[in-house]
Amino acid sequence: MGIIVDKRSATMNLPGEREKQVPIDADHSAICKFDSPNSGTCELVLGTIAAQIKRALELAQDNRDPHHTPDHACLPCYHIPMPQNQRFIGREGTLDTLKRKLFLENEARTVALVGLGGVGKTQVALQLAHWVKVHKPEYSVFWVPALSEATFEQAYTEIAKKLAIHKSSGDGDPKDLVRQHLSSSSAGRWLLVVDNADDGAVVFGDPGKGGGARDYLPESEDGLTLFTTRSREVAVDVAGSDVVELDEMNSEDATSLLQKSLIRKNRVSNGAEVNELLAELTYLPLAIAQAAAYLNRNQVSVAEYLKLLRGTEQDMVSLMSREFRDSTRYEGTQNAIATTWLVSFDHIRKSDSTAADLLAFISYIEPKSIPQSILPGCQSEEQIVHAIGTLRAYAFLSKRGESKMYDMHSLVHMATRIWVSKRGLAIQEAGKAIRHVAKVFPSDDYENRSLWREYMPHSIRMLQGPEGRDVEERYNLSYWTGRCLRVDGRIKESVWCLEQCQRWWVDCFDEDHPSRLASQHTLAIAYQANGQVKKAVELLEHVVEVRERVLTEDHPDRLASQHVLAGVYQANGQVKKAVELLEHVVEVQEKILTEDHPDRLASQHVLAGVYQANGQVKKAVELLEHVVEVRERILTEDHPDRLASQHALSIAYQANGQVKKAVELLEHVVEVQEKILTEGHPDRLTSQHALVWIRNRLACERGG
Repeated sequence: MGIIVDKRSATMNLPGEREKQVPIDADHSAICKFDSPNSGTCELVLGTIAAQIKRALELAQDNRDPHHTPDHACLPCYHIPMPQNQRFIGREGTLDTLKRKLFLENEARTVALVGLGGVGKTQVALQLAHWVKVHKPEYSVFWVPALSEATFEQAYTEIAKKLAIHKSSGDGDPKDLVRQHLSSSSAGRWLLVVDNADDGAVVFGDPGKGGGARDYLPESEDGLTLFTTRSREVAVDVAGSDVVELDEMNSEDATSLLQKSLIRKNRVSNGAEVNELLAELTYLPLAIAQAAAYLNRNQVSVAEYLKLLRGTEQDMVSLMSREFRDSTRYEGTQNAIATTWLVSFDHIRKSDSTAADLLAFISYIEPKSIPQSILPGCQSEEQIVHAIGTLRAYAFLSKRGESKMYDMHSLVHMATRIWVSKRGLAIQEAGKAIRHVAKVFPSDDYENRSLWREYMPHSIRMLQGPEGRDVEERYNLSYWTGRCLRVDGRIKESVWCLEQCQRWWVDCFDEDHPSRLASQHTLAIAYQANGQVKKAVELLEHVVEVRERVLTEDHPDRLASQHVLAGVYQANGQVKKAVELLEHVVEVQEKILTEDHPDRLASQHVLAGVYQANGQVKKAVELLEHVVEVRERILTEDHPDRLASQHALSIAYQANGQVKKAVELLEHVVEVQEKILTEGHPDRLTSQHALVWIRNRLACERGG
């Protein structure tokens, strides 16, 4: 049996499941005629009608019941960070194919849109996403860039916030929480767009180990996923045979796109010149948009632009093509983007040196979510504004709404790196970029948390790259990035950064050099947080031994390392050693520091924990009550030190039999942490777990 007419002719394209197609073996004249009520085709049609009537009656009954909650009773949620492209042209055939596969014929739950970089995959996916938002109101739509692990995680974190997902049990990782939620029936219907899934390592993780973006993709009968990728290998791996190829535009659509993008429409009056230009650009939408931006910004003719394109050296084009790393290569198409971008880069270099410097700098950081504050400064604010304006005029940078956050297309980003390398400046520019970011990267003070979270993806990208390994500032950046990662609960990444830093300092400086000792001290703290307690003990005993040899008894660095070593001793089960060492630290600090000094309070806090571990619970409660009283006086309600001491005091109360007090205090801590910390943050998880445990104990006591 087959369908006599296509779906567009046979249906009214109503949303949801309001229409059912029934395939029968008949021509147009016999399509509604049956031999008898018992014939197979008649029974098939009658059964479908009966099912639809039954469903309609159920829905009508549900609507009359004010207490009824229908299936998937959730409002649609949208995370589409980019507005609909008002200059979108053509692509009807591709969009129809995607709609048919995903919505009309239910052919596939996962589809990959594959094509050369710059061919317009993102814009097609964006057009589809906004179409779904308007025409499929029962669907939520989520957009996730897979440019890197950092951008993937950032998008999932934003989606988790929009969905108001809260940790219930197990892993609090926002990626896993989003996956679990969207995999459940309560999420309703949804479309997930995974954009720029070009890097197999990001998508699939390490071979044999996983850990890639794919591990966090939801699976649901109600869910649909659309990938965009330059890699056929990735496309086939994620979607099997459900791969849709996107080729270059046809001549008519390309001409319309160019005309719609130009300020002066008469520039396309010479049809022959326009055809030549579009042929040079191989009808790629991104290349056409870049060319239009150049024509608008510089007020040159199509003929002048053609002359620039044809004067470019072929070796530059070939070099750019070789670094595309696509599994499938289309002859000539990659080179076309090179001809557009490299011409524009060189023009910027000659006309706006500040903008050219920004291009070189951005080539070494993440292309997405670029805060203006991380960009290299100029002699005046006007210069940086003008330079950003130049890059935006070429469409190399796009601004996110009214914020001071910018994005660069990943292909443009790649082209800037090749451009810098071609000019023989890779080492020089990498050093400049690393020195600048090391200079502006903030400390791990709590007040800087918003800033370091904006800078973190960029510093990590720099530290993962091969450039600048002999630049000292790279390891200063690694040091502060590692410290901030630890505060943010990203412990494994913190250890990786701090080990890089420590190796450099050990190779370059004597064992008593302050920077070398500081890096070892900080790495030991990260080791402890990562569960590598024995490593932490070994490293800190060395640091303490050296500092006790070269520093006075009351030197802050010596006391700090003794303080941390005592905490590590406790974690390692060496409680008596911890008590002895920490009592010494507190005794010295009480002589030289004021009552509200952070170091003195921190040591008293840790000493109280050691007392509790040693069975001296009353001493622990007494000391912690003092610490909490002082910190509540001098710190804001959401300061991590204040919350940490309140958490510790609640645990001490519980150990001392003051369970009601413990619950009250810990409820306050959890309430504040749920407002300011991510769902997967270790401190938040620890407090939530402790509160559940103490509540259970209180319930048992009341029951008994």
